[in-house]
Amino acid sequence: MSDFFYGIQYLFEEILFAPLHALRGMENWWTANTLNWIFMIIGAVAFVYWMGQLKKFNDNNEENKDITAHSYL
Repeated sequence: MSDFFYGIQYLFEEILFAPLHALRGMENWWTANTLNWIFMIIGAVAFVYWMGQLKKFNDNNEENKDITAHSYL
């Protein structure tokens, strides 16, 4: 049974995380953090898109803003 868990450990540490270990050992800060910058850009684009969608629905008055619209009010 322990061989199964050692196999999972080997898979993650030696195979799946190998690109991240290579990024960690780089001398240049900018290239080492490229993956982080990509994720930050994706998050910023998603945030701008989501805010645009909320503005579109708000401008169309599609939300029920009546005082009894939500049960928690």
